[in-house]
Amino acid sequence: MPNARSTTAAKVKPALGLVEFVALMALMTSLVALSIDAMLPALNQIALDLAITDPQDTHLIVSLFFIGMAFGQLYFGPLSDAKGRRYTIITGLIIFGLGTVVCMFAESLKVLLIGRVIQAFGVSGPRIAALAVIRDQYKGEAMARVMSFIMMVFILVPMLAPSFGQAVLFWFSWQHIFSSFLVIGLLTGVWYFLRQPETLPKDKRVPFSWHQLYHSSRFILSNKLVMFYTFSMGLVFGGFLAYISASQTVFQVIYDTGDLFPLYFALLAFSIGFASFINGTLVMRLGMRKLCTWAIFGWLGFTSILLIMCLIYEGLPPLNYLISILFAAFFCIGILFGNLNSMAMQPLGDTAGLGAAIIGSLSSIISVPSAVFVGSFIENSMTPIAIGFVGFGFASFLFFWFAERPKAPT
Repeated sequence: MPNARSTTAAKVKPALGLVEFVALMALMTSLVALSIDAMLPALNQIALDLAITDPQDTHLIVSLFFIGMAFGQLYFGPLSDAKGRRYTIITGLIIFGLGTVVCMFAESLKVLLIGRVIQAFGVSGPRIAALAVIRDQYKGEAMARVMSFIMMVFILVPMLAPSFGQAVLFWFSWQHIFSSFLVIGLLTGVWYFLRQPETLPKDKRVPFSWHQLYHSSRFILSNKLVMFYTFSMGLVFGGFLAYISASQTVFQVIYDTGDLFPLYFALLAFSIGFASFINGTLVMRLGMRKLCTWAIFGWLGFTSILLIMCLIYEGLPPLNYLISILFAAFFCIGILFGNLNSMAMQPLGDTAGLGAAIIGSLSSIISVPSAVFVGSFIENSMTPIAIGFVGFGFASFLFFWFAERPKAPT
């Protein structure tokens, strides 16, 4: 049974120094953020080139990426546990490259979206395998500490990716953003295979079978802590994804910041990275649960202030007020993401690959429709985003509270 296996699993001694390990895992997982955020400055140009008339359709270039990830994670999770982490990574990078080529030569929105889904399906391989590699070598607060440092490095990508995409657009076309993904994916794969050994020994692998998949999935899906933390993470990310998908509209259309959009985006991304650094220094002393409790109350408090300001200023609070409140709110997001994911992964042991897949897929299945729903109301006001922040944040708090509620004595 998965439960029994998880209690006897031997930890794999880390082969790399912490600094190189953090940098490598951050780069592996940051392919997701790069594939999303580097595209944001190009959405207007893509809309012109592909004759997209509805601005809401361009948001799909971002939000549908997570649909591809949801299915990709369900595929690569069992593959990672059956074939090992290295096999999963090379397979995922190849599919990622194929999807990127489709996007490069797309001449319609439909083809571009198909390419994005393929691209997202493939990039799920490195993401899932990287999480499993971390879980193979760390657990508990130690895993949360490593995840926080990885998030701190990882967050540099969304900080710099829009500026990178805008620089490419200055010299070339939006298609060359995709060609840069091919180069970065290749370099990432080479670094991983030269430096990081396999972390899942053959005697610890779980051969794929529908019977084993059923029982492992049943164990994961019936674990209250895993599910409640996953739903909590998916809901709070749903509101955040609505902001990410509409960020180009918010800053360049609603607030007319023009070429300063990457700067504002990077400033808010820095808040998440800074929070991850603080979390990494405090989590071993204070614990994940206490930090999450503080962060989720902070998120609800700051987003409620944002909603009140949207009501006062008819949906358009002054830009400096908006940036200040979002900076504080996203600091709380930086505390929540790494810790909630680590707490959801903690009970899973040898089913880390499938566990990461189910956690990632469920959180995407929850967050993407939530973000698309909120995004459908965004035209010239911040109010829908603020309502989404508060509403999904409160629902996230409820699941977190149910997970943390002590059991009644028997």
